[in-house]
Amino acid sequence: MPSQVFIVGTGGTIAGSAASSTDHVGYRAGAVGVDQLVAAVPALQGQALAFEQLAQLDSKDMDFGTWARLARRVQALLDDPGVQGVVITHGTDTLEETAYLLHRVLKPAKPVVFTAAMRPASAISADGPQNLLDAVTVARTPGVQGVLLVFGGAVHRADRVRKVHSYQVQAFASPDGGPVALVESGSLRQLAPWPAGDGLGAERLPLEPAQWPRVELLWNAAGVDGALVPLLMELARREGRRLGLVVAGTGNGTLANALEAALRGAMDQGVAVLRSTRCAAGPVIGGELPSAGALSAPQARVELLLQLLSN
Repeated sequence: MPSQVFIVGTGGTIAGSAASSTDHVGYRAGAVGVDQLVAAVPALQGQALAFEQLAQLDSKDMDFGTWARLARRVQALLDDPGVQGVVITHGTDTLEETAYLLHRVLKPAKPVVFTAAMRPASAISADGPQNLLDAVTVARTPGVQGVLLVFGGAVHRADRVRKVHSYQVQAFASPDGGPVALVESGSLRQLAPWPAGDGLGAERLPLEPAQWPRVELLWNAAGVDGALVPLLMELARREGRRLGLVVAGTGNGTLANALEAALRGAMDQGVAVLRSTRCAAGPVIGGELPSAGALSAPQARVELLLQLLSN
Protein backbone atom coordinates (compact mmCIF):
# COMPACT_ATOMS: atom_id res chain seq x y z
CA MET A 1 0.00 0.00 0.00
CA PRO A 2 1.28 3.52 -0.79
CA SER A 3 2.19 5.46 2.31
CA GLN A 4 4.28 8.47 1.34
CA VAL A 5 2.96 12.01 0.94
CA PHE A 6 5.01 14.02 -1.54
CA ILE A 7 5.17 17.82 -1.08
CA VAL A 8 5.94 19.99 -4.11
CA GLY A 9 7.02 23.57 -3.36
CA THR A 10 6.35 26.40 -5.80
CA GLY A 11 6.96 29.44 -3.56
CA GLY A 12 4.31 31.96 -2.57
CA THR A 13 3.53 33.78 0.68
CA ILE A 14 3.61 30.51 2.60
CA ALA A 15 7.34 30.57 1.78
CA GLY A 16 7.69 34.32 2.28
CA SER A 17 10.08 36.16 4.57
CA ALA A 18 10.10 39.71 5.96
CA ALA A 19 12.57 41.60 8.12
CA SER A 20 10.01 41.96 10.93
CA SER A 21 7.79 39.27 12.43
CA THR A 22 4.90 41.76 12.48
CA ASP A 23 5.19 42.62 8.78
CA HIS A 24 2.44 40.83 6.83
CA VAL A 25 2.76 42.73 3.55
CA GLY A 26 6.38 43.84 3.03
CA TYR A 27 7.80 40.35 2.60
CA ARG A 28 9.57 38.57 -0.24
CA ALA A 29 7.50 35.65 -1.48
CA GLY A 30 9.18 32.33 -2.20
CA ALA A 31 12.20 33.06 0.00
CA VAL A 32 11.94 29.93 2.18
CA GLY A 33 12.57 26.43 0.84
CA VAL A 34 9.98 23.68 1.12
CA ASP A 35 12.38 21.71 3.32
CA GLN A 36 12.32 24.59 5.82
CA LEU A 37 8.54 24.77 5.69
CA VAL A 38 8.30 21.10 6.61
CA ALA A 39 10.95 21.43 9.35
CA ALA A 40 8.96 24.27 10.95
CA VAL A 41 5.97 21.99 11.68
CA PRO A 42 6.82 19.67 14.61
CA ALA A 43 3.82 17.41 13.94
CA LEU A 44 5.22 16.55 10.50
CA GLN A 45 8.51 15.24 11.86
CA GLY A 46 8.79 11.48 11.63
CA GLN A 47 5.99 11.19 9.05
CA ALA A 48 6.59 9.44 5.74
CA LEU A 49 7.18 12.53 3.62
CA ALA A 50 9.24 13.50 0.63
CA PHE A 51 9.53 16.95 -0.88
CA GLU A 52 11.10 18.91 -3.70
CA GLN A 53 11.30 22.51 -4.89
CA LEU A 54 9.78 22.72 -8.35
CA ALA A 55 9.69 26.55 -8.41
CA GLN A 56 10.20 29.56 -6.14
CA LEU A 57 7.69 32.09 -7.46
CA ASP A 58 5.53 34.85 -6.16
CA SER A 59 2.36 33.42 -7.67
CA LYS A 60 1.45 36.74 -9.28
CA ASP A 61 4.31 35.78 -11.63
CA MET A 62 3.06 32.25 -12.33
CA ASP A 63 3.77 31.32 -15.95
CA PHE A 64 2.80 28.76 -18.56
CA GLY A 65 6.12 26.92 -18.41
CA THR A 66 5.78 26.34 -14.67
CA TRP A 67 2.20 25.17 -15.16
CA ALA A 68 3.35 22.60 -17.71
CA ARG A 69 6.21 21.33 -15.53
CA LEU A 70 3.98 21.14 -12.47
CA ALA A 71 1.25 19.20 -14.24
CA ARG A 72 3.75 16.69 -15.63
CA ARG A 73 5.48 16.26 -12.27
CA VAL A 74 2.24 15.74 -10.37
CA GLN A 75 1.08 13.17 -12.93
CA ALA A 76 4.36 11.28 -12.49
CA LEU A 77 3.89 11.29 -8.72
CA LEU A 78 0.32 10.05 -9.05
CA ASP A 79 1.61 7.20 -11.23
CA ASP A 80 4.10 6.21 -8.49
CA PRO A 81 2.56 3.39 -6.39
CA GLY A 82 4.62 4.52 -3.41
CA VAL A 83 2.93 7.93 -3.27
CA GLN A 84 -0.34 8.15 -1.35
CA GLY A 85 -1.03 11.79 -2.12
CA VAL A 86 0.54 15.02 -3.34
CA VAL A 87 0.61 18.37 -1.52
CA ILE A 88 1.47 21.55 -3.46
CA THR A 89 2.49 24.74 -1.68
CA HIS A 90 1.50 27.73 -3.80
CA GLY A 91 0.94 31.47 -3.61
CA THR A 92 -2.66 32.59 -3.08
CA ASP A 93 -2.85 35.12 -5.91
CA THR A 94 -3.20 32.70 -8.82
CA LEU A 95 -3.96 29.54 -6.88
CA GLU A 96 -7.53 29.20 -8.17
CA GLU A 97 -6.16 29.19 -11.72
CA THR A 98 -3.42 26.60 -11.14
CA ALA A 99 -5.78 24.37 -9.17
CA TYR A 100 -8.44 24.54 -11.88
CA LEU A 101 -5.84 23.73 -14.53
CA LEU A 102 -4.79 20.57 -12.69
CA HIS A 103 -8.42 19.64 -12.09
CA ARG A 104 -8.98 19.71 -15.84
CA VAL A 105 -5.82 17.93 -17.00
CA LEU A 106 -5.59 15.30 -14.24
CA LYS A 107 -8.05 12.65 -13.11
CA PRO A 108 -6.47 11.62 -9.83
CA ALA A 109 -7.68 8.62 -7.86
CA LYS A 110 -5.39 10.02 -5.15
CA PRO A 111 -5.55 13.43 -3.45
CA VAL A 112 -3.75 16.40 -5.00
CA VAL A 113 -3.91 19.01 -2.26
CA PHE A 114 -2.98 22.66 -2.69
CA THR A 115 -2.25 24.79 0.33
CA ALA A 116 -1.00 28.32 0.89
CA ALA A 117 -0.90 31.17 3.38
CA MET A 118 -1.85 34.81 3.71
CA ARG A 119 0.98 35.60 6.13
CA PRO A 120 4.66 34.92 5.44
CA ALA A 121 6.61 32.19 7.19
CA SER A 122 8.44 34.87 9.18
CA ALA A 123 5.23 36.25 10.74
CA ILE A 124 4.65 35.78 14.47
CA SER A 125 1.15 34.55 13.59
CA ALA A 126 1.93 32.68 10.37
CA ASP A 127 -0.99 30.61 9.04
CA GLY A 128 1.15 28.47 6.76
CA PRO A 129 2.28 25.81 9.25
CA GLN A 130 -1.26 24.83 10.23
CA ASN A 131 -2.42 24.90 6.61
CA LEU A 132 0.49 22.65 5.61
CA LEU A 133 -0.23 20.22 8.43
CA ASP A 134 -3.92 20.12 7.47
CA ALA A 135 -3.03 19.54 3.82
CA VAL A 136 -0.84 16.56 4.71
CA THR A 137 -3.65 15.23 6.92
CA VAL A 138 -6.05 15.37 3.98
CA ALA A 139 -3.51 13.78 1.61
CA ARG A 140 -3.03 10.92 4.10
CA THR A 141 -6.72 10.20 4.65
CA PRO A 142 -7.88 7.01 2.89
CA GLY A 143 -10.51 7.51 0.22
CA VAL A 144 -9.76 11.15 -0.55
CA GLN A 145 -9.28 11.93 -4.24
CA GLY A 146 -9.27 14.80 -6.69
CA VAL A 147 -7.67 18.23 -6.82
CA LEU A 148 -8.41 20.19 -3.64
CA LEU A 149 -7.42 23.29 -1.69
CA VAL A 150 -6.95 23.06 2.07
CA PHE A 151 -6.98 26.49 3.69
CA GLY A 152 -8.11 27.78 7.06
CA GLY A 153 -9.50 24.40 8.08
CA ALA A 154 -11.74 24.09 5.01
CA VAL A 155 -11.31 21.76 2.03
CA HIS A 156 -12.46 23.19 -1.31
CA ARG A 157 -12.92 21.71 -4.78
CA ALA A 158 -10.44 23.12 -7.28
CA ASP A 159 -13.16 23.88 -9.80
CA ARG A 160 -15.26 25.99 -7.40
CA VAL A 161 -12.84 27.80 -5.12
CA ARG A 162 -12.15 31.53 -5.37
CA LYS A 163 -9.90 33.94 -3.53
CA VAL A 164 -12.33 36.31 -1.84
CA HIS A 165 -10.20 38.55 0.39
CA SER A 166 -6.99 40.47 -0.20
CA TYR A 167 -5.63 40.29 3.37
CA GLN A 168 -7.62 38.26 5.91
CA VAL A 169 -6.50 34.69 6.62
CA GLN A 170 -9.93 33.33 5.65
CA ALA A 171 -9.15 34.29 2.08
CA PHE A 172 -10.82 31.48 0.11
CA ALA A 173 -14.40 30.36 -0.34
CA SER A 174 -16.52 28.23 -2.63
CA PRO A 175 -19.49 30.56 -3.16
CA ASP A 176 -21.51 28.03 -5.16
CA GLY A 177 -21.68 24.97 -2.92
CA GLY A 178 -19.32 25.56 -0.02
CA PRO A 179 -16.40 23.36 1.11
CA VAL A 180 -16.41 19.60 0.56
CA ALA A 181 -14.84 18.85 3.96
CA LEU A 182 -13.46 20.37 7.15
CA VAL A 183 -10.27 19.59 9.04
CA GLU A 184 -11.04 19.61 12.75
CA SER A 185 -8.32 18.93 15.31
CA GLY A 186 -6.45 16.66 12.93
CA SER A 187 -9.50 14.77 11.68
CA LEU A 188 -11.28 15.10 8.36
CA ARG A 189 -15.06 15.51 8.23
CA GLN A 190 -16.41 15.05 4.71
CA LEU A 191 -19.42 17.12 3.68
CA ALA A 192 -19.76 16.37 -0.04
CA PRO A 193 -18.34 14.00 -2.69
CA TRP A 194 -14.74 14.39 -3.78
CA PRO A 195 -14.18 15.86 -7.27
CA ALA A 196 -13.23 13.43 -10.01
CA GLY A 197 -11.18 15.60 -12.37
CA ASP A 198 -11.45 15.56 -16.14
CA GLY A 199 -8.24 13.84 -17.27
CA LEU A 200 -7.49 15.88 -20.39
CA GLY A 201 -3.82 14.97 -20.00
CA ALA A 202 -0.85 16.90 -18.64
CA GLU A 203 1.08 16.25 -21.84
CA ARG A 204 -1.15 18.63 -23.80
CA LEU A 205 0.40 21.61 -21.95
CA PRO A 206 3.39 22.89 -23.97
CA LEU A 207 6.61 23.34 -22.05
CA GLU A 208 7.49 26.34 -24.23
CA PRO A 209 5.35 29.38 -23.25
CA ALA A 210 5.38 30.77 -26.81
CA GLN A 211 3.44 27.70 -27.95
CA TRP A 212 0.47 28.62 -25.77
CA PRO A 213 -2.35 30.68 -27.27
CA ARG A 214 -2.86 34.29 -26.21
CA VAL A 215 -5.98 34.51 -24.02
CA GLU A 216 -6.78 37.91 -22.55
CA LEU A 217 -9.29 39.12 -19.95
CA LEU A 218 -11.66 41.99 -20.66
CA TRP A 219 -14.17 43.60 -18.30
CA ASN A 220 -17.50 45.24 -18.89
CA ALA A 221 -17.88 48.57 -17.09
CA ALA A 222 -19.37 52.00 -17.64
CA GLY A 223 -17.94 53.53 -20.80
CA VAL A 224 -16.22 50.40 -22.13
CA ASP A 225 -16.40 50.46 -25.93
CA GLY A 226 -14.55 47.36 -27.13
CA ALA A 227 -11.68 49.31 -28.71
CA LEU A 228 -9.14 46.87 -27.23
CA VAL A 229 -10.56 43.94 -29.18
CA PRO A 230 -9.10 44.79 -32.62
CA LEU A 231 -5.80 45.78 -30.98
CA LEU A 232 -5.52 42.35 -29.36
CA MET A 233 -6.42 40.69 -32.65
CA GLU A 234 -3.59 42.54 -34.38
CA LEU A 235 -1.14 41.63 -31.59
CA ALA A 236 -2.00 37.93 -31.82
CA ARG A 237 -1.70 38.08 -35.61
CA ARG A 238 1.80 39.56 -35.38
CA GLU A 239 2.81 36.91 -32.83
CA GLY A 240 1.37 34.09 -34.93
CA ARG A 241 -0.68 32.85 -31.96
CA ARG A 242 -4.33 31.92 -31.64
CA LEU A 243 -6.40 34.45 -29.72
CA GLY A 244 -9.07 33.90 -27.10
CA LEU A 245 -10.97 36.54 -25.16
CA VAL A 246 -12.66 36.09 -21.79
CA VAL A 247 -15.00 38.90 -20.85
CA ALA A 248 -16.21 39.43 -17.30
CA GLY A 249 -19.65 40.86 -17.83
CA THR A 250 -21.81 42.77 -15.41
CA GLY A 251 -24.51 40.82 -13.56
CA ASN A 252 -25.53 37.80 -15.58
CA GLY A 253 -22.67 38.35 -18.01
CA THR A 254 -24.26 41.39 -19.64
CA LEU A 255 -22.14 43.51 -21.95
CA ALA A 256 -22.25 47.07 -23.23
CA ASN A 257 -23.55 47.15 -26.79
CA ALA A 258 -20.27 48.38 -28.26
CA LEU A 259 -18.23 45.74 -26.45
CA GLU A 260 -20.60 42.97 -27.46
CA ALA A 261 -20.49 44.12 -31.08
CA ALA A 262 -16.68 44.08 -31.03
CA LEU A 263 -16.66 40.56 -29.59
CA ARG A 264 -19.16 39.33 -32.17
CA GLY A 265 -16.97 40.76 -34.91
CA ALA A 266 -13.95 38.99 -33.44
CA MET A 267 -15.82 35.68 -33.30
CA ASP A 268 -16.72 36.08 -36.98
CA GLN A 269 -12.97 36.19 -37.65
CA GLY A 270 -12.22 33.04 -35.65
CA VAL A 271 -11.48 34.45 -32.19
CA ALA A 272 -12.72 32.23 -29.36
CA VAL A 273 -14.81 34.04 -26.72
CA LEU A 274 -16.11 33.05 -23.27
CA ARG A 275 -18.41 35.21 -21.17
CA SER A 276 -18.05 35.21 -17.37
CA THR A 277 -19.31 37.60 -14.69
CA ARG A 278 -17.82 40.25 -12.43
CA CYS A 279 -20.04 38.98 -9.60
CA ALA A 280 -18.50 37.08 -6.71
CA ALA A 281 -20.81 34.09 -7.22
CA GLY A 282 -23.30 32.63 -9.62
CA PRO A 283 -23.26 31.38 -13.21
CA VAL A 284 -23.84 33.13 -16.53
CA ILE A 285 -27.19 31.87 -17.80
CA GLY A 286 -28.51 32.24 -21.33
CA GLY A 287 -27.36 34.81 -23.86
CA GLU A 288 -25.92 34.30 -27.31
CA LEU A 289 -22.19 34.59 -26.62
CA PRO A 290 -20.66 31.41 -25.13
CA SER A 291 -20.99 31.16 -21.33
CA ALA A 292 -18.28 30.13 -18.87
CA GLY A 293 -20.96 28.86 -16.50
CA ALA A 294 -20.06 29.37 -12.84
CA LEU A 295 -16.30 29.70 -13.42
CA SER A 296 -14.59 32.82 -12.17
CA ALA A 297 -13.10 34.99 -14.90
CA PRO A 298 -9.52 33.74 -14.21
CA GLN A 299 -10.72 30.12 -14.27
CA ALA A 300 -12.62 30.81 -17.49
CA ARG A 301 -9.34 32.01 -18.98
CA VAL A 302 -7.73 28.68 -18.07
CA GLU A 303 -10.69 26.88 -19.64
CA LEU A 304 -10.32 28.82 -22.88
CA LEU A 305 -6.57 28.19 -22.94
CA LEU A 306 -7.26 24.45 -22.69
CA GLN A 307 -9.92 24.59 -25.38
CA LEU A 308 -7.56 26.32 -27.80
CA LEU A 309 -4.74 23.89 -26.97
CA SER A 310 -7.11 21.03 -27.80
CA ASN A 311 -8.12 22.34 -31.23
